[in-house]
Amino acid sequence: MIEVAKRLEIVEEYYFSSKLREVRQLASEGKPIINMGIGSPDLKPSQAVIDAVVLAMQEENAHQYQSYQGLPELRNAMADFYATNFEVALNSNTEILPLMGSKEGIMHISLAFLNEGDEVLIPNPGYPTYTSVTNLVGAVPVYYDLKESTNWEPDFDALEKLDLSKVKLMWVGYPHMPTGARGSLKLFEKLVAFAKKHNILLVNDNPYSFVLNDNPMSLLQVEGAKEVALELNSLSKTFNMAGWRVGMVLGNAAYIDAVLKVKSNMDSGMFFGIQKGAIEALKSDASWFNSMNEIYKRRRILTEQLAEKLGCKVYKEGVGLFVWAKLPKGITSAEAFIDKILYEKSIFITPGTIFGSNGEGYIRFALCVQEAKVQEAIDRFRN
Repeated sequence: MIEVAKRLEIVEEYYFSSKLREVRQLASEGKPIINMGIGSPDLKPSQAVIDAVVLAMQEENAHQYQSYQGLPELRNAMADFYATNFEVALNSNTEILPLMGSKEGIMHISLAFLNEGDEVLIPNPGYPTYTSVTNLVGAVPVYYDLKESTNWEPDFDALEKLDLSKVKLMWVGYPHMPTGARGSLKLFEKLVAFAKKHNILLVNDNPYSFVLNDNPMSLLQVEGAKEVALELNSLSKTFNMAGWRVGMVLGNAAYIDAVLKVKSNMDSGMFFGIQKGAIEALKSDASWFNSMNEIYKRRRILTEQLAEKLGCKVYKEGVGLFVWAKLPKGITSAEAFIDKILYEKSIFITPGTIFGSNGEGYIRFALCVQEAKVQEAIDRFRN
């Protein structure tokens, strides 16, 4: 038996990878599963996006390897999207790198900037991949607290008290996942100032700006942010293209070039048709966001009713694709709570603990379930 690499001793299989196997097994046994756990949009991209892909399939060279930097038209569309929606100016040739989903960007950025033993500031609660990738590259996770009492924003006094001498990189993400906290330009300004003071690469993970959020923001709107920051973005949630795997990393040319050195050794370019569909998606105007948000508003109202039916207190200020809710008093384990609901009511909800210790006492619902199904979930608790 060949031994696996030692790096696998400090990472576990992604929660949704293992838990969804169990959920699928229950479904195969005939259980009427309603999956409210994972943020995978069930809605379709626009017809214009689908048509663009179909048309692109017939183009000459469409099925060959593509550029590591993506089509120039795709980078231009990404630059135009940021200029239109965030008033951020970016050089499409040097400051934008298309990715196969922003998740791969977390690995590429980590490989490009972290050496073994470097420390990484990671939000607690936050996206679990920040921790797993940090461990995989031999760096050291250092968690900073986000708590409801501070509206799920960092405590800068507490951050300043840490030994930051080995910290190389800091992950942030607003609108925040899993809580839905909006963030603010004032917060972004504080983060940029903190990163400059301590010579830390700041990376904002920003895939939820246009979901139930009337004030989309980018970290790159802050003056001087490009000196110390990168931003990840994605078409997965905004344009219902999660399975397409289209994302981007944006920032100053030197940082982007470093990420490209990694990426160019990891893949052979994004499929031509997908790039053409992404270009079309990025042209979408406010009517697209409004139409999607009308659906998500109705789903959120029902999902909040479900959470309250369970005795939970909803974080009403949240935006994005999820509903974050505090468990009833007396409940000590989020995982036990959601497992009981899964086995007794065939409804899958995500426990807050998978996002860090500060997620204990909370659960997360995804708004990727049709209204009729959410109503059915509510009805299951009437008996």
